[in-house]
Amino acid sequence: MVKIGNIELGDFPLLLAPMEDVSDPPFRAVCKENGADLMYTEFISSEGLIRNAHKSVQKLDIYDYERPIGIQIFGDKIESMRQAAEIAEGANPEIVDINYGCPVKKVACKGAGAGILLDLPKMQQMTDEIVKQVSLPVTVKTRLGWDDSTIQIVEVAKRLQDVGIQALSIHGRTRQQMYKGEADWTMIREVKNHPDIHIPIFGNGDIDSPQKALEYKNTYGVDGIMIGRASIGYPWIFNEIKHFMNTGETLAPPSLTERVAVAKKHLSFSLEWKGERQGIFEMRRHYTNYFRGFRDFKPYRTKLVESQNPQEIFDLLDEISVVFDGVNALV
Repeated sequence: MVKIGNIELGDFPLLLAPMEDVSDPPFRAVCKENGADLMYTEFISSEGLIRNAHKSVQKLDIYDYERPIGIQIFGDKIESMRQAAEIAEGANPEIVDINYGCPVKKVACKGAGAGILLDLPKMQQMTDEIVKQVSLPVTVKTRLGWDDSTIQIVEVAKRLQDVGIQALSIHGRTRQQMYKGEADWTMIREVKNHPDIHIPIFGNGDIDSPQKALEYKNTYGVDGIMIGRASIGYPWIFNEIKHFMNTGETLAPPSLTERVAVAKKHLSFSLEWKGERQGIFEMRRHYTNYFRGFRDFKPYRTKLVESQNPQEIFDLLDEISVVFDGVNALV
C-alpha cells in the first residue's frame, strides 16, 4: 500500500499531473470518474495568492468528489511560498505540493519552478519552511535537473526528504529539454533504488498507453505513475492502465456515446466554473483527443474549436453522436 502521510493510495497509484490551463476542476472531475487516484490542481502563483489575485485564488477551488487532492504552489521567494502554503492549507486539501519542475521561461528563469534546481540550498530552505508551516503532508514535483550538466536528482531527493517531504514526483527530463526528446527514467530508478530514499517516488514522462505503463512499472520500480499530456481529452487512460495491469487484457476504447457524454459533461462544468468565454476557450485543446481516430472528423473539430456559442457546441456534439455512430475509433 502506497501512502502519503496517512493517505492510502492503493498498491500502485495513478496520479493526474498538475497542468496549467488543463488540470482544473472540470477536467479533474472526468479524470476522477475514470480512475485517477490522486490529482493536483494547476500550479498556483505564491505571489498571486498572497495578493489575493482572482485567477490564483480561483485555482484553490476543490470539491469533495476529487479527494484526495493536492494544491500545488510555485514561486521564487521563500517567505511568499511559506505564506502561500498557509493559504493553500486553508482551502482544505489533503496535500500541499511544491512545483520545482516548471520549465516555462517566465517561471524558471526567475528562479521558480525548475529554476530552483540551480540553487539547491535555497530549494532545501524553502521546502523546510513550507513543511514547518503546514500540518498537511508536503510533496514535490521536479525534473532531473536544469540541463544535462546539472543533474543532481539523487541529491535533490535526499535533501527534500531530509526536510520532511512525504513523496516526490520526478519528470524524466531536464528543464532544457522542455517536453522534447524521450524522458529518461533511468535516473528516476536510481532515486527509487537509493538505499537512503524511503518516501514514495512517482515517475512522470511519456506514459501514453497501458502497455508502456506496465513496462515502466516493472522496469523502473517506481511506486506509481503520474500522467499528464496523455490524459488530455482522454481521461479513460487511468482505468485502461489499471485494467491492463490487473488482467493483462486491453480494454476496448470508449464508445462514441461515452466520448460524447464525457465531452458534454466536461464542457458543462467548464462553462459553469470559468464562465462562457473562458470555458469555451479552454475546452478546445481537448476535442481532438476526445474524438481521436475517427475518420473525416476534421471538419467537426474545426467547428468545435471555432464556435463561441455554447448551444452550438452542444448541438455539434449531438450531431457527432449521430454522424459517427457505428464508426470505430482507431485509437
